[in-house]
Amino acid sequence: MPGDNPSNPVSPPGPTATNSYTTPKSRYYALGLLTVVYSFNFIDRQLLAILQESIKLDLQLSDGQLGLLTGFAFAVFYVTAGIPIARWADKSNRRNIVAGAVFIWSFMTALSGLAQNYVQLLLARIGVGIGEAGGSPPSHSIISDIFPAERRASALGFYSIGVNFGILFGFLFGGWLNEYFGWRVAFMVVGVPGIILAILVRATLAEPIRGMSEQRQVSNQAVPFGDVLRLLWSRRSFRHMALGAALNAFSGYSISSWTASFMIRSHGMTTGELGTWLALIIGLCGAIGVFGGAILADKLAARDKRWYVWLSALVGFICVPFMVAVYLVGNPYMALSLSVVPGLLHNVYLGITIATTHGLVGVRMRAVSSAIFFFILNIIGLGMGPWAVGMLSDYLAPTLGNDSLRYAMLYLIPVVMFWSSCHFYMAGKTLREELEAAPD
Repeated sequence: MPGDNPSNPVSPPGPTATNSYTTPKSRYYALGLLTVVYSFNFIDRQLLAILQESIKLDLQLSDGQLGLLTGFAFAVFYVTAGIPIARWADKSNRRNIVAGAVFIWSFMTALSGLAQNYVQLLLARIGVGIGEAGGSPPSHSIISDIFPAERRASALGFYSIGVNFGILFGFLFGGWLNEYFGWRVAFMVVGVPGIILAILVRATLAEPIRGMSEQRQVSNQAVPFGDVLRLLWSRRSFRHMALGAALNAFSGYSISSWTASFMIRSHGMTTGELGTWLALIIGLCGAIGVFGGAILADKLAARDKRWYVWLSALVGFICVPFMVAVYLVGNPYMALSLSVVPGLLHNVYLGITIATTHGLVGVRMRAVSSAIFFFILNIIGLGMGPWAVGMLSDYLAPTLGNDSLRYAMLYLIPVVMFWSSCHFYMAGKTLREELEAAPD
């Protein structure tokens, strides 16, 4: 590989470049700002879930069309754009890429409020997906360069709470804005602040030196995409980790996309009240679980690195019986209360798995390794999860009526979550040896 050849030019992390991250304050500012960016990523993405019943009524859509809108169509463009953008990030200024990405997805979110039909809304959401593809891989790479390996899972775990804070504010703002002003205003109000955030990122975030956290000498040449892909695919632990994460995301995206519709149809709740409940359960509890799980994983991994995947397996198995119960109880508040445990534990895997993936590859492979990981996660999770639930709901509707969505979620989500946890457990069998064999 290019980084292994001593004849290749290198950029040592020493006096040849200016280190803008010499103080904890500078590192935590960067982490905090990137976490806010990730939160906006998921606010703009999650907003559609709380608005979709109003959109369905206004534009006369089926559950299958909604599932395509929130899942497969978005995911295909998100992951397709993600890999070339990540290749660009591994050899260019990552800060500028993140700033440009925030601007694009925020503008397209605001534009969604102007859609007059399904095709226009679909095109706007595709634009959101293309913009969001430039957010996470460069951000992951920046964070891995400014935090050492033994704190990387915690740092990426903190970054990953952006998912849950995004869901929190997406449900909270979207629910109440929709109730009082309608779904079109909700898209516009949420999209505009992201444009301001893009300017802040460009003006205040510094590009870190590659390899800074490990004090490695790093080749100036980008590693070919095929080399990164072959390295990851040769690691059995990565294959199981990626499948475990993708199946977990299948259930997670299905829950976040369809829970509001399920509670409205089967329990008659309003979007304002429901948005507040879901903001607390999926948003706040989820953020606590992701960050707390990452800190716990770093502590446990100091004894045995297999805990990076064992913990994800354990919390997944715990979630399964609660997921089953949510769709069987008749009281809406009991269903929401039972959702707290999966809400707390469901995304524990996220920051841990990204950090472990970065531990398996070289320094100039990190953004691409994140993009490959996200490609697998989002094609299966985001692409298939909401769409499969919507299609099964349409299939069951003639016999089950409004409860078709309840049973579509019951039949799919707990089973896939159990399957996910099995893959995380199997990843532990080779993880230690493959982390030790990681290239520079």
